[in-house]
Amino acid sequence: MNDIPPSSVFSLHDADPQPGLILDAGGTVLEGNRASRNLYQTANLASRSGLLPVNVLALVKSALEQDRAIENVEARIPGTILMWTFVPDAQSGRVLARARDATDEVLTQEEATRSNRLYRLITENTTDLISRHAPDGRFIDATPASWRLLGYWPEELRGKPLEEVFRGNHVAQKLAETRNLLRDDGYATMTLEIIHRDGSRRWFEIASRAIRETYTGAVIEVISVSRDITARVESEENNRRLADELAHTARLATLGELASSIAHEMNQPLATIVNFASASQRYLKSARTNPECLDRVDDGLQKIVHHANRASEVIKRLRAFLRKGQKRTAPIALNDVVSNVARLCQWEAEKNNVQIRERLACCAPVITADPVLLEQVLINLIRNGIEATIEARDEETRSAPAQIIITTCINDQNETLIEVTDEGPGLDEQGIRQMFQPFYTSKPQGLGLGLSMSRSIIEGFGGFLDARPAKTGGLSLICRFPASQNQKHKTATTENQPDD
Repeated sequence: MNDIPPSSVFSLHDADPQPGLILDAGGTVLEGNRASRNLYQTANLASRSGLLPVNVLALVKSALEQDRAIENVEARIPGTILMWTFVPDAQSGRVLARARDATDEVLTQEEATRSNRLYRLITENTTDLISRHAPDGRFIDATPASWRLLGYWPEELRGKPLEEVFRGNHVAQKLAETRNLLRDDGYATMTLEIIHRDGSRRWFEIASRAIRETYTGAVIEVISVSRDITARVESEENNRRLADELAHTARLATLGELASSIAHEMNQPLATIVNFASASQRYLKSARTNPECLDRVDDGLQKIVHHANRASEVIKRLRAFLRKGQKRTAPIALNDVVSNVARLCQWEAEKNNVQIRERLACCAPVITADPVLLEQVLINLIRNGIEATIEARDEETRSAPAQIIITTCINDQNETLIEVTDEGPGLDEQGIRQMFQPFYTSKPQGLGLGLSMSRSIIEGFGGFLDARPAKTGGLSLICRFPASQNQKHKTATTENQPDD
C-alpha cells in the first residue's frame, strides 16, 4: 500500500479493482494504485496521466474551486472506456480521481443511439406506412406516412379501429380473414381497395406479422407495412384495356381477311331461302287445282325457317367475334369451338385447294376460356397453316389437295391439347424459338403480332402455345391447357369432314 502524506484525507488501496489516482492542483499525478498501473501498462501508455480525460486540468480546477465532486467524465484508451469521478480536498489542494470500466455500458448506449437514429430516419422518410396494432386491430402507433396515405396524422390514428380508417367494399371481411391468418400462421398479406379520408379511392397492399407472448403464444401486437399500389393497379388496368383494344383491332382485321369465307357461308342459306321461297310461290299458284301442292309449300316454308336460322347463327357468331369488352371466361365445349372455326375458315381453305380435317376427342373436353378469344387464336393458327401450305407448293403439286388437321385430345398427363398441323415447309429449332417473338415474321406483308398475341391469350387462360416439327414435314402448333378436375377421360378421337 502506498503512503499518503498526513495532510491529505485521501488514501489508495492496491486491492481496489478500479483505477485510482491522486492529483495536485495542476493536474499532475502524484500517486496511483496497482489497478491504474496495470491498466496504463496494458494499454501501452507512457504514463498514468494518459488514463485521464484530456481536459483534466480544467476538471481539477473546477472541483477545487467549487468544492464538489465531478462525476462521469469519459476518457477513452485503447480497448477501454473509463468513467472518472473527481473528488476534491480543498484543504490539501489535492483531488482523488477514481475510474470505473464503462466500456460495455457506453458501447451499448451508442449502439442503441445509432439504432434509434436509423429507426427514426427510416420511419420518418419511408413512403410506406409502418404501423403497430392491438390484436383487435386498433392503432397503437404509425409513421408520418399515414398523412399522405390515409389522410390521418399518427396521433389521430392512435386508438382508432381499422374498420374506421380502412373504409370500402369487403374491407371488414378481408380484415377478419387476415386476423385468422395472423392467429394461425403469424403472417398475412392482403390487397384492399379503400376510401381515402379525402374521398378518393386507393389500392393498398398490406403485409402484417404477429408478435406473440413468449409462454402462451397469444398474439399481443401486430406490425403492418402498407403500400399504396394505386398507380400499379391503374397501370395494369390500362394495359388490360389496351390489350382488349389490340385484340379487337386484330379481330376486325381478321374479319376483313375472311370476307370471302363469310360471304360464302352467308350466300348458301340465303340462296337456299330464295330458291324455296320461289318454289313455294309456284306451288301456291297451283294449290287451287292441286291441293297436294300445299304440302310442298309447308315443306318449303319449314326449310326456309331452317336456313334463315342458320344465317342468323352466322350473324350471331360474327357479332360475338367482333364484340368489344373484357374477357368473359366460362367453361366451353372445345369440340364445338373447333368446328365453328373450321367452318369459318373452310371457304378460304377450299379456294386454295386445302382441306380442313377435324380429329375431335370423343370425350368432349371442356376448358375454361373466353370462346371468342380462343376462336381468334385458332383462326390465326389455321390461316398461318394455310399460308405455310401454299408456300410449300410448287407448280407440279399445286393441283393436288393438301390438308390442315385440327386435333383435340387429352394426353397422359390429363392435359387438354388443340393441335393444328400443316403441310408447309416447316421451321428449324431457331425459327421455332423466334416465331413467337413480337414483330418477328417471315411474310413480306406480315406484322409479326399474330402468334405473339395468340400465345399471350392462351397463357391468359393458364395454358401455353408452342410449336414442333410435324411428321408431314410442316409444323404443328399446339395449345396446351393444364389438367382440371373435369377432365378424367382417356384420349379418343374421331375424324370429321366439316359440312360446307
